[in-house]
Amino acid sequence: MNISSITSLFKRKEKTLKLPESLLIKKLKDISVKNSLSIYENITIYHHTQSYFIPLLILDPSKGIYLFEYKEWSYEDLKNATISKATNQESTNKSLAFEKTHEFIKQKFNELTHNDGVNIYNFLLMPNLDSDEYRHLDESFQELLPCQRIMFNDSSDIEIFHKLKDLPNPLSPMPTESNIMGNLLVQYLILSKNKNIHLATDEQIAFIESKNSGLQTLSGNNYSGKTSTLLLKAILENLRDPELKIIIIEPTVLACDILKKRLLDIVEYAIIEVDVTQIEIITPIALINKHLIKLRKPILENALHVDSILMKKLFNPADLIICDDSNLLPVEFVEYLQHIQKKASLILVDEETQNPTFRFQDSFKTRKHKTIFERSNQFAKTLQVISKLLEHNSAKDILVVSNHLSKKNLRDDLEFFIEDDAIAIDANDNLENQNLEALRLCSYSQTSEMHSKFVILLDINDSKLNEIEYAINLAQDTSYIIYEENSPNIETLKEKYD
Repeated sequence: MNISSITSLFKRKEKTLKLPESLLIKKLKDISVKNSLSIYENITIYHHTQSYFIPLLILDPSKGIYLFEYKEWSYEDLKNATISKATNQESTNKSLAFEKTHEFIKQKFNELTHNDGVNIYNFLLMPNLDSDEYRHLDESFQELLPCQRIMFNDSSDIEIFHKLKDLPNPLSPMPTESNIMGNLLVQYLILSKNKNIHLATDEQIAFIESKNSGLQTLSGNNYSGKTSTLLLKAILENLRDPELKIIIIEPTVLACDILKKRLLDIVEYAIIEVDVTQIEIITPIALINKHLIKLRKPILENALHVDSILMKKLFNPADLIICDDSNLLPVEFVEYLQHIQKKASLILVDEETQNPTFRFQDSFKTRKHKTIFERSNQFAKTLQVISKLLEHNSAKDILVVSNHLSKKNLRDDLEFFIEDDAIAIDANDNLENQNLEALRLCSYSQTSEMHSKFVILLDINDSKLNEIEYAINLAQDTSYIIYEENSPNIETLKEKYD
């Protein structure tokens, strides 16, 4: 190979190449880990309609971003080359893309944070060139690519470390890693309700980046980031293939609306072009009705039921179906999903599944969760607990979960008991028709996406244990279990939570 020029910018689209696992790469990674530097390998930055692939990025929390290009150039390839700098061409195996990468990253930062972000430094990984051979190359090469920015095959650990660290300190304090990489990598961006940025964990990233393959399962407790992460997976799948049809299933109309809003918030914040019409968020009944309409059968109104004929007919509603909170849905519906997705991909999100494909161990609760058992008249005790909580908390911090009759009675009582409104949630109604900023009264079948600081649970003896446990874990701070008589449910819950 005879290289006559080294270019810096795009020329044409080419297939992105992943880094090989060379000894030099392994050494660099080991040094980074030992010095608490974060490694991002084979990543793609998305911005508007553009995407840009970076084989290796290392974030130094004290310096900035290090970009690495890997070139298998040898001394024989370079010894007769006269190097000049070109622009407006793409990086290939005969060129570099440092300037284009800097430009793309700074553009992303400027549009999201209204500044250039952090310092960016480029390095070249050359496993087939040693430092002595480099000194015999043409001066033009050494001028364009100074020795302190190249890792050679004979570079020692100490030399590599000093090249990474012998850089000027930033003029202003460095942002957090979440703010830096969350703004760059929308596919790892978890946006909280108050628009704070969090970065997906390693286990979440593994799920987001995973290949779709038949039936897969995802397990994790409430506050483990399951729902946020499945949204990010859907976004990334759409960015990679805008023609891919994706369906996300949520148990209720209200949960669907909440998730749709979160999807639009991420897309709007990150300034990316996502065809949201290809990501459909619907209820189980809505999915079955699609099938019934195709078969010209009467549709379902309120009750979820899987007609036996649906299990005999082919139906291809999506390339990928993600079913959130599948443990709250009837077994027959989950079996129906497996039937219609036999030749496509299906991800079931279930807290209790055994041997899941993916498991989220981390919890993002800001406080240690407490469960308090209270044996008393459930209505009187509930009013007492609410009154006590309202002394130091807002009404919107409280969720009461009960059966339908208790929900109605409590709402009537609370109208005369507290100044704030108490809203009886109807999860079969749209988000725009309900006030989630008030004290919420909810039935056990309607708790999906109803996270709250405090959760008060009634009617324990008349409810399903899996729905009770789901509601308990909705609480960020404390769950109150109020009951009048002992029962198998109470005994089971005490063993687990008391």
